[in-house]
Amino acid sequence: MLLRPPAWAQSVLQYHSSPGRAGNYVVPGFTPDRARSMHLDRAFDGRVGGHVYAQPLLFNEAGRELLVVATENNVVDALDARTGRLVWQKSLGKAVTSTMLPCGNINPLGITGTPAIDDSRRAIYLDGMVLTQDGPQHLVFGLSLEKGQILPGFPVNVAHALAVRGPQFIPSDQNQRGALLIIQNTVYIPYGGHFGDCGHYHGWVVGVGLDEPHRVITWSTRAAGGGIWAPGGVVSDGHSLFAATGNTFDTPQWGGGEAVIRLSLDLKPPMSTRDYFAASDWRMLDRRDADLGGTAPLPFDLNGSAGGAHLMLALGKDGKAYLLNRDNLGGVGGGLATRQVSSDEIKTAPVVYPAPDGGAFVVFAGGGINCPAAAISHPSIAALKFQTHYKPAILTAWCASLDGSGAPIVTTTDGRSDAIVWIVGAEGDDRLHAFRGNTGESLLAEPQVRLQGLRHFATIVATQQHLFVPADGKIYAFTP
Repeated sequence: MLLRPPAWAQSVLQYHSSPGRAGNYVVPGFTPDRARSMHLDRAFDGRVGGHVYAQPLLFNEAGRELLVVATENNVVDALDARTGRLVWQKSLGKAVTSTMLPCGNINPLGITGTPAIDDSRRAIYLDGMVLTQDGPQHLVFGLSLEKGQILPGFPVNVAHALAVRGPQFIPSDQNQRGALLIIQNTVYIPYGGHFGDCGHYHGWVVGVGLDEPHRVITWSTRAAGGGIWAPGGVVSDGHSLFAATGNTFDTPQWGGGEAVIRLSLDLKPPMSTRDYFAASDWRMLDRRDADLGGTAPLPFDLNGSAGGAHLMLALGKDGKAYLLNRDNLGGVGGGLATRQVSSDEIKTAPVVYPAPDGGAFVVFAGGGINCPAAAISHPSIAALKFQTHYKPAILTAWCASLDGSGAPIVTTTDGRSDAIVWIVGAEGDDRLHAFRGNTGESLLAEPQVRLQGLRHFATIVATQQHLFVPADGKIYAFTP
């Protein structure tokens, strides 16, 4: 696989626990048999200050485990990860109500995109939509993990920082839903628009220096629109940055939308077709608002007799999977293979993990099609299989059913074995579900406890002791 997943004792510093957003959590001893006993830990008191769209993060240091939760009230809560007790809380300013924005479906709007932690600095970085004397503004904060103090040089007002450089960034028209990423002393923040595609926005990636917050670098789509809004946000394979963009507006020529874009760490624009892929029918996707950028691109490697394959998978609101050569994305229409894999929009985040035969599974939330098990009448989660011998093929391995849609994660006992896919039926049955990673067999008996306040962005975090499920005003903890 591309990136070795972190061991359970390590911190969860970013979305899906790795720069590649693999979503693979190593939990030794966490076998399917043990998973069958998973139940709600009612002793865990995980109350937080607002609606939760962002994934919680976990910071381990010298036996101290902090579960850090950012909310739409612009509040950051640090909880004791064993008990749920509040350790510290920081309010970052008044959140913005929907009446102050041209459109949108998050109210109030504060911190939506998952923050990122820099463990060497013992600090967390995030973007909050804050009501200031200049109106709604995107402010990038750095906070100490000791007590939540704002770090020197922060917050950075994105619109003000970009104004001195020339680009037009209209904060009330831009939204920040994708996860942040930290690489080489820079935090990268993706931006898109609000639900409803109103106003004048672009897909942006903004980099802010951790040592020098005044050092700001940017990239944006040439055409209006093209938002970077998938929960996984900015992704890295260890060398480059990647982002998936959505629909653009009224552009006769391709301008960066419906695409996977490779960016260097200094955010210089792509120089050749090796550095971007766009769907050949990008104009139709624009008209239908069927964003290719419904999920962040997922990098993974396969090693077989024909040598290594550096791959990337993009999944869109059009229900298609686009398999790409990560070394040469291929330009407009230049992918390795395209296949309709879902009857629904795909718009949370997939996970990738090794298959027993050396290949790889990619699991996504969506109405899988061409499922091998005819008994699945209404599939809502599906696994794609990629073989070790390099062939540009996309195959459906299994499908399963649940009511609702969250973002899946996978636990393994050693990075490869005993794979279990976990997901909540957010905005549906609102229950925790578990499936055997190789076959899709359901592992949890009904009925499970029904959770309150789940959002369809809800992403689980796994530790050796708990699975943490974020919800409005509360973090639920499950334990075997």
